[in-house]
Amino acid sequence: MKEKFDDLSLAEMIVKRKELLERWRKLRFDKVIGHVESPIEIRTTRRSIARLNTKIHQQSKANA
Repeated sequence: MKEKFDDLSLAEMIVKRKELLERWRKLRFDKVIGHVESPIEIRTTRRSIARLNTKIHQQSKANA
């Protein structure tokens, strides 16, 4: 499921990115241990982080 980040402010996006990074690290660790329930969740989380990075960069350039 693709998340929408258009309605978030810059600060909210940065907080959301931090949360997603923590979730991605936990999923990656669980994969190594062998307890991952949904391997596709790793990919979708990584892509959500990439979308957030793009939005953060666009807003930073627009504000500068």
